[in-house]
Amino acid sequence: MSFDLGGLLQQYLGGGQQNVSQQQAENDFERIVPEADQQTLATGVTQALRSDATPPFPDMVSNLFANSNPGQRAGMLNQLLGALGPNVMSVAGGLLGNVLQGHNNAQQAPQITPEQAAQIDPQQVQQIAQHAEQQNPSVVDRMGDFYSQHPTLVKGLGAAALAVALGHIAQNMQQRH
Repeated sequence: MSFDLGGLLQQYLGGGQQNVSQQQAENDFERIVPEADQQTLATGVTQALRSDATPPFPDMVSNLFANSNPGQRAGMLNQLLGALGPNVMSVAGGLLGNVLQGHNNAQQAPQITPEQAAQIDPQQVQQIAQHAEQQNPSVVDRMGDFYSQHPTLVKGLGAAALAVALGHIAQNMQQRH
C-alpha cells in the first residue's frame, strides 16, 4: 500500500468531508475500493443512497442508469423489478410497455435483457425506482449491493454521495480493525 489508508479513512469519519471535490472523492474512492470487502462497500453505497445529504434514491438510480452499459442497466432493472414482487406488472407494466409485452407470469418478475434495457429511458427507471422504494424499502439495500459490485459506476454518484459512502466505509473498516 503506497498511501496512508488510515489517514485517508480518518478524513471521512464523522462526515468531515462534505465539501470534498468530485475529483478528490473519486480518487479517494478508487484508493479505498481495493482495500474494502464487498459487504463494507455495499454498506457504504447503501448509506449514500439513503442519505438526506444526497439526491433522492430514484434520482440517483436514474442517473446511474443513464451512465451504465447495457448489461449494468439490465442488472439494475432486474433488481428494481425483483423488489416489486407480485406487483411488478401492475407497477412496471405500464412504464415498460413494449419491453414487458408477452410477460404473463404475475408471480415472477420478468428478467430484462441488455437489449431490452437499451429501450428504456432514465425517466422510466426513476419512476420504477420510486414505486419500488415505496412498495419495498429494502430495494435500497439491493441496489447498494448491486452497485458495490460496480465501483466505477458508483463514482458517478457525485462528491456528496461519495463522501457519505466513504464515511460509512471508513467507519466499518475502523470497527473491523
